[in-house]
Amino acid sequence: MDSALLLRIKFDRGDSLSDAEIQTLLTESKLVEKLTKDYQEDRFFCLFRLMALSEIPYAQRLPYTQKVLAFVSDHLALQEGFSYTGDVNYIVPCYNAMLLEAFTRLGKADSQYVQNALGWIKEYQVFDRNQQTGWKYDGICKHGGCMKATPCYIGIGKTVRALLTYAAFTDHSDRIVEEMISKGTEYMLRHHMYQRLSNGAPISAHITDIMYPQAYMLSAVDLVYIAGEADLWTDSRTQELKELLRSKSSEEGGWKIDYIYSHKGYKAFDTRRKTSDWISYIFQQEGL
Repeated sequence: MDSALLLRIKFDRGDSLSDAEIQTLLTESKLVEKLTKDYQEDRFFCLFRLMALSEIPYAQRLPYTQKVLAFVSDHLALQEGFSYTGDVNYIVPCYNAMLLEAFTRLGKADSQYVQNALGWIKEYQVFDRNQQTGWKYDGICKHGGCMKATPCYIGIGKTVRALLTYAAFTDHSDRIVEEMISKGTEYMLRHHMYQRLSNGAPISAHITDIMYPQAYMLSAVDLVYIAGEADLWTDSRTQELKELLRSKSSEEGGWKIDYIYSHKGYKAFDTRRKTSDWISYIFQQEGL
């Protein structure tokens, strides 16, 4: 087991760790070494690398992470929210939510960057069909349309995931966030988490794939996180997702990554050849 995963397990359990223990686990991690050995001053590179680093507790202590955070803050964080290009026209639900979550995990939940992104969600995100958004910029009309009569399911899922993370890191202190989570999870449950209402087929590409860390597409790992954090596993509408994921497990009881996104800056935590310690830990924590 990589020491970064051991650090994640200890963090999730609420173990008390000294600064020296944290530093040792970060320093000895082969994963941290892989994530920090190359760097490009490129928007997508830094966006995806930040997503990966944010999965490792205390990664904000690394000088490399500080450098990536600084680049993203300077180039993608706007007064209105996070834009994947740095242009206000391209604030869209999925990337705004992903960066909100990454910054939150990296100790910046109270930062103006996160509060701006959260403000955008509160003001403009929709969580159901036939709702109108007040956002006037045209970036949300591209890529199939983020918030048309049938809103982009990926955007809703990524937003719900980010709000759950924000709520967990801020002691569920924001009533509006809790209400948005309730609306968003109910919408997802109506779709049995991943199915089209019309025919039961998967809603989007890769939504039933196992990938880690997250990229812009909604994956099975995102759905597991949402179901776990929002306590949805007791709802019968998550049963098909649970059965699907159990069918993907190996004979030994673990899981493999079955999709690796290809883009600059994105680094999968494990290969597709062997059981993934990260995925197996995450899924086993949810009783899968």
